[in-house]
Amino acid sequence: MAVTIDPRPTYMGDRMIITGSYAAGDASIDLSSLLAEIDAIIVNPTAAQLAGHQDIDIAGGTSYGAVVGQVMDVATFSGTTITIAPAFVGQTITGGTFFVIGRRS
Repeated sequence: MAVTIDPRPTYMGDRMIITGSYAAGDASIDLSSLLAEIDAIIVNPTAAQLAGHQDIDIAGGTSYGAVVGQVMDVATFSGTTITIAPAFVGQTITGGTFFVIGRRS
């Protein structure tokens, strides 16, 4: 597990743009050493995962056909930490790149 931050961030007044990458299985990216708070993130997983999904109408007892589709990891942020999670329980984070805009510390 290794988060890599590109060595040359961009500065715009009191804002900073940080780019980097994260490995498969990395669940969080801590940017507290660089930022006071995060304003926005973009996370680009390296690949989509296939996931099977089947809907069931519990009240009517009807089962709808299974659907297989591609899903991507989901990312959220709070304070100075990005949290990455797989789309469905039981899947593994694929790894990828990230782009962050935040207030410098």
